[in-house]
Amino acid sequence: MNIIIVGCGKVGQALAEQLNDEGNNITVIDTVPEKVNDVSSRYDVMGVVGNGATHLIQQEAGIDHADLLIAVTGSDELNLLCCVIAKKAGNCHTIARVRSPQYSTEAAFLKDELGLAMVINPEQEAAREIARILRFPSAMKIDTFGRGRVELLKFRVPENSPLVGCAVKDIVAKLHCDVLVCTVERGEDAYIPKGDFVFGEKDVISIVAAPRKAAEFFRKIRYKMNSVKDVMIIGGGEIGHYLCEQLVRSGMSVKIIEKDPKRCEELCAMLDGVTIINGDASDQNILLESGLEHTEAFVALTNLDEENILLSLFAKSASHCKLVTKINRIEFDNVINQLDLDSTIYPKNVTSDNIVRYVRAMRSSIGSNMETLYNIIKGKAEAAEFIIKEQSAVLDTPLMELKLKPNVLIAAILRDKKVMIPRGHDTLQINDAVIIVSSRLALHDITDIIN
Repeated sequence: MNIIIVGCGKVGQALAEQLNDEGNNITVIDTVPEKVNDVSSRYDVMGVVGNGATHLIQQEAGIDHADLLIAVTGSDELNLLCCVIAKKAGNCHTIARVRSPQYSTEAAFLKDELGLAMVINPEQEAAREIARILRFPSAMKIDTFGRGRVELLKFRVPENSPLVGCAVKDIVAKLHCDVLVCTVERGEDAYIPKGDFVFGEKDVISIVAAPRKAAEFFRKIRYKMNSVKDVMIIGGGEIGHYLCEQLVRSGMSVKIIEKDPKRCEELCAMLDGVTIINGDASDQNILLESGLEHTEAFVALTNLDEENILLSLFAKSASHCKLVTKINRIEFDNVINQLDLDSTIYPKNVTSDNIVRYVRAMRSSIGSNMETLYNIIKGKAEAAEFIIKEQSAVLDTPLMELKLKPNVLIAAILRDKKVMIPRGHDTLQINDAVIIVSSRLALHDITDIIN
């Protein structure tokens, strides 16, 4: 596919890398020559310097032959204008990143009236992910499939857990839990484990299950189940704003510490039922005076990764709260994963996952449609949900007889309103939603899982 990306910031760079790796023809546009040169040389893509909201620059980038234009500049209005011009000039699909809370309630209207394929708000999506985690603090990360009927939960095995020394195949027999283990991370290694794989302390495990079955599983391995009741948020930016709205609706007690007095006034006007504290959270006394030692969850959302990490590490030393840490740069994720920060949130990944899913759906055959895509382990394993639309080579054959490619796992089947954790004698049927976990990245169609 021919794809134009307007904006060479962090999200634009991540998209250029990922979409180029999947075999698309990428052209990037930015007004800063150094950014264009850096991205085009680093990822071997085409680059155009100029204003992506002008017809002339879009023509130079090849809008006449483009299949998709993605606008991810720092301006919502500029992104929308880029998409309007692209629709008129090339009649291609368009995706706009729109971040401002002022537009959050307008997303459906903008999408319909401007003919956009997608309006994506990374901050709002990141806030939703954080809210899910705070409602289920046992998990480091929660992804949902089938409109919430299936969850993929990532958690770290604690010391003295019943799972330590237990093999994957023993979970059903010993714990009597209908869950399926998808991935295990041990140090820098990642596995899609077979039945004889034995869990160890501090392994990071991903499981797939229906929400009620997942709750039962965590209860049996003696993990904390209840959602948190009070939350301390550091940083009153857009993610903090969206998160407060969701947590207050869930009945949680929320306080924000924000050092900009003007932003504090804005938050006071926008948020009801939230305690706003004007102060510098890097001052440990302010954190302690604000009740850190007794809070149940601590969410670090400043604009500096280093500050978020240090704040979370201090919170871990001063209390037993659930930690959520926002990270913007993904270059050091292997190092960050060693710090035991509970849950880390990468807003850029939210954006790229959604857009890559849409691109793969555009490229896929008509036999099945990709509905959802998540990176479980960045660059190593992903989970995708496919809807089987018509006859296919994967249908009506017992799963144990399907010749699956290596490191491909059929994790769950959604049939009508039933969630099935698949066993060897189960088969796939038309209209099934099927969740596939694989280390073979870039699956486009359900048939890609078989040899």
